Amino acid sequence: MKKKCKILFIIISLALTLSLMSNTYSRYVASTTGNLDMLFANWQILVNEKDILDGSSSSIQITPVLVENEDIATNKVAPSTQGYFDINIDPTNVDVSFSYQVNIEVLNKNIPDLMITKYAILNSDYNEGDEITANTLENNQLSDSLVFQNDIEDYSFEPFTIRIYFEWYDGVDDTMDDAADSEIGKDAAINNTTLQIQATIQFEQQLDDTENI
Repeated sequence: MKKKCKILFIIISLALTLSLMSNTYSRYVASTTGNLDMLFANWQILVNEKDILDGSSSSIQITPVLVENEDIATNKVAPSTQGYFDINIDPTNVDVSFSYQVNIEVLNKNIPDLMITKYAILNSDYNEGDEITANTLENNQLSDSLVFQNDIEDYSFEPFTIRIYFEWYDGVDDTMDDAADSEIGKDAAINNTTLQIQATIQFEQQLDDTENI
């Protein structure tokens, strides 16, 4: 009990001392205003050289590349056609960790055998013709997170390319038979139907939600 009282007395004495000091030196108290100048983190991403963060949505031009096939005219689509298109992403002007998600949809609903098959991530040092490691695309969707390396001086993200592969599958378990393939091909030629694949890309900043201490 004595120990508790002693502690309480010390606290009271300290409070009184601080109070006296405050009264003694209060006439010397002054005020000032300071400006805190800090730069906001950059958040600009280019997709196929277009700044896609300057609005709520953007449309970009994607050019497909068709694999040469001796049985098909150049730049024409038919059963067994294979090709790819590139989505070039430039995040060099981004100062925060971020994630992205790509959803791909084939809009030619009358060609059920036209499908997205795989994808590959090409780094900035890739040269056309280099060996590529392709990955299976699940549900026509892919995503990844990129972490900003704050411990590296003058760090910046490197540009990279997402290469999406597609194919008009023509195999033993395809959905369309030869007659259906021929009919679709004939209608497409008459109506100047084009290959339509839509890629939707979403970017999101990955910030730490930890509360300030």
